[in-house]
Amino acid sequence: MDRNLPIGIFDSGVGGLTVYRALHERLPTERFVYLGDTARVPYGTKSLSTVERYAIENARFLEARGVKLLVVACNTASALALPAIRAAVSVPVVGMIGPGSRAVVEAARGGVARVGVVATESTVKSGAYSEAIRALAPGLEVSERACPLFVALAEEGWAETEVARMVAEEYLRPLRERGVAALVLGCTHYPILRRVIQEAVGEGVRLIDSGEAAARSVESVIEREGLRRTATQELRDLREAGARARALCDDLDHFYVTDAAERFAHVAERFLGAAPRRLEAVEVWGHDELQTR
Repeated sequence: MDRNLPIGIFDSGVGGLTVYRALHERLPTERFVYLGDTARVPYGTKSLSTVERYAIENARFLEARGVKLLVVACNTASALALPAIRAAVSVPVVGMIGPGSRAVVEAARGGVARVGVVATESTVKSGAYSEAIRALAPGLEVSERACPLFVALAEEGWAETEVARMVAEEYLRPLRERGVAALVLGCTHYPILRRVIQEAVGEGVRLIDSGEAAARSVESVIEREGLRRTATQELRDLREAGARARALCDDLDHFYVTDAAERFAHVAERFLGAAPRRLEAVEVWGHDELQTR
């Protein structure tokens, strides 16, 4: 494996940009290729077989463009399709569920008895977080809650509004009343609403960003597999780009979307403070193995 290849990231849409940011901050010398499947978003309300098919197609698309490692930034795809993705590609794959679960269990070692997870409907219904957390800490009590409106609030730029506070209060009151001491943000959009989520559950509750946890896991894999980008290549890249240092969404990272490129760029600027300089609309497809009876 060429250590100077970029890291691939895919998500059902724009939410995975929060994972891209976490990876960029932790691994600033690396390059990234991002695919947002904006034509088929959302994944959170779709069936297992559909999510699995979309995820495999996305993974193969990125592998074909040359990546050394794949990050499944979509929590729903991580919950429902990670084994199928790993079987479909030949590069290391990091999802969201395992890293997020390990991070909340680590928080629980300080005497926490109850933890919570907020995610999409499909992720909650899969029980993936509860299963992973209990496998690591069988005595830990886990409460999960679907918060679908958080996605729209984040994308519309309403994260700091009174509407967001009312929605967060409605969704999160049951978790606060159960006394959870740590809460996994199990959807990539949710860190955008971190402030109102913290207000709703209380300052004493520790919030676990699954994207930040995944970035730590990616760094561990890169170190273990000897895949860190060389300093020589880093300097060559910066020289070719006419830059002195890396920046979010700069010319060294490539972004693909399957639809609505203009909206993606607009939301990316809202999430990251910068729009992608290299943004390309593509079609992603594969063999539809779904059978109707």
